[in-house]
Amino acid sequence: MKARSLLFAVLLVATAVVALPAAPDHSSAETMPVSEIRPGMTGIGRTVFEGTQLSEFKAHILGVLSNVTGPRRSLILARLEGGPLADTGVIAGMSGSPVYIDGRLIGAVSYSLGTFSKAPIAGITPIAEMTEATSLPAPTRRAVAAHLTLPLTPEKVSGALRAAFSSLTEPFARTGEVDALGVSGLLGMSSGQIGAMLRPIATPLVMGGFDASVGSLVTDSVRGDGFLPINAGGTGVVPAAASASRPLQPGDAIGVNLIDGDLQLGGVGTVTAIDGNHVYAFGHPLYNLGPTEFPMTNAYVYTILPSLYSSMKIATTTGVIGTFQQDRATAIAGTLGKGPVMIPIHVSLESDRGTPKTFNFQVVRDQLFTPLMTYVSILNTLGSYERQYGAATFTVKGTATLKGHGPIQFEDMFTGDQPSVGAAAYITGPLTFLLKNGDEPVDIEGLNVTITSTEQPRTATLERVWLDTAQAHPGDTVPLKVLFRTYRGEEITRSVPITIPSYANGHLSILVSAGSRLAQIEDRQGGSQPRTLGQMIRELNDAPKNNRLYVQLLSPDAGAVVNGERLQALPPSAMNVYEADRSTGSFSPLQNATIGEWQIPTDYAVSGSRALALDLGDQ
Repeated sequence: MKARSLLFAVLLVATAVVALPAAPDHSSAETMPVSEIRPGMTGIGRTVFEGTQLSEFKAHILGVLSNVTGPRRSLILARLEGGPLADTGVIAGMSGSPVYIDGRLIGAVSYSLGTFSKAPIAGITPIAEMTEATSLPAPTRRAVAAHLTLPLTPEKVSGALRAAFSSLTEPFARTGEVDALGVSGLLGMSSGQIGAMLRPIATPLVMGGFDASVGSLVTDSVRGDGFLPINAGGTGVVPAAASASRPLQPGDAIGVNLIDGDLQLGGVGTVTAIDGNHVYAFGHPLYNLGPTEFPMTNAYVYTILPSLYSSMKIATTTGVIGTFQQDRATAIAGTLGKGPVMIPIHVSLESDRGTPKTFNFQVVRDQLFTPLMTYVSILNTLGSYERQYGAATFTVKGTATLKGHGPIQFEDMFTGDQPSVGAAAYITGPLTFLLKNGDEPVDIEGLNVTITSTEQPRTATLERVWLDTAQAHPGDTVPLKVLFRTYRGEEITRSVPITIPSYANGHLSILVSAGSRLAQIEDRQGGSQPRTLGQMIRELNDAPKNNRLYVQLLSPDAGAVVNGERLQALPPSAMNVYEADRSTGSFSPLQNATIGEWQIPTDYAVSGSRALALDLGDQ
């Protein structure tokens, strides 16, 4: 049945589309202002229904809607005719299709009457609004919170992806006024009903190389929020004849990539206009990010999928032809030529079950999409070749290289029923944190990680800590014994020499804690609150690890975090100065001063904590 449906779709396109054997050059066509448009006019639109072949359709003008997509913004309402449109309605992927009246460009097909509507009624974004919005100065975008919190779960990531995409439809089509052109009468609806139904045409989201479970994480997050995910099988899988290069033309399919390489994720739309090397497309935003640096690609349309839910172009992105530099409410725009610099990610996967594998992909440089795409890519790599659920352990080692700063070092272990989630979040968390910082922009030059997997739950529990001596003095070194029990019941004892500072006196305590538990304790105390980028990098590199036990020698002396720096064992006079002059910076008192720290590396993800009291005698 599926094969017959696909064959029908192909035949439908083949028989209903009229190809353009010698189409006129519309690369720099004269434009027509909205003020000259009248109902009853007929325009000619251009788009690709199959392959890379440009085809025509008619646009019967119904009228002009004002104040629909924003104050003093208009939409030209038209009924489309031609090709497969009578059976499909407005097609996802048509966004940006140019429409001409008497050879003059009026704008881009960009809106439809929403899901489940097969009526080929479209909103056309006026070309003047597209060029005006994308010609505005493009200052550096401020950091955008991705709303990712640790520890991450599939539900949290799905929520983050939904938050990232869902606002796409919110600013549009709340109410609308129709100029006195008889539009509401033609459609049998009030002007308010028409405005409320109009939504940006969905953007096909091309996915290649995704495991089913991770793919569903993405699709469940973005479906219905302006994107229609499709599994395209990979970049550039097109007939050889179709991949032959030719100058880009208005009406051509065009893509914008977020991930490329061994994985592919990107949107597909249509070129509206070309002015020199400047390209305008979509007629609505990808996400309304403002300034961007996303790869602009050619695209190939395999066929049209008719659907009562939303007909769409089954398409894929191909070679990079330029850079999209603007993502605005009325268009995306960029320049032909060299593509943007992407962030290279190299993942080596080593398993106790077989041959090591390596994966290479690139993600866009963006405050919002870099962490999200990195998380999806790494989770997908693990899910495709290792189990996502059930007992397993992943050991992560690697480096994130930052331009002008020291690297972020990764080294930790994740185990349990969903270790892939923890491993992917461990790498994503620092990237999110750095890109959101308000101190200075961060340029991530690359990410290189090695993940070693085993289908064993390598967990251990801290059970006991003790000292062999009952008496200690300032300046002494005493052996601390630590016992933890593995998941198989094996007891492991470690010893670490604890040197007591010569200035210590009175009552001390020794805290032995697993990394996860220590992080919780430090969070309750207010944490270190880094303020500068250098402090952030240091804190990320020093963050507690799951495969270590941490030993802290604590004194009741006062301590504080001042301007992101942890100051230990402050004298009362210094504490009084900092407390009295908080206007000089941030100040957070600490309950205890850490006067000694040690680490015990293990081959397990350890849990638990223990504490000892230590009373010092006289020297």
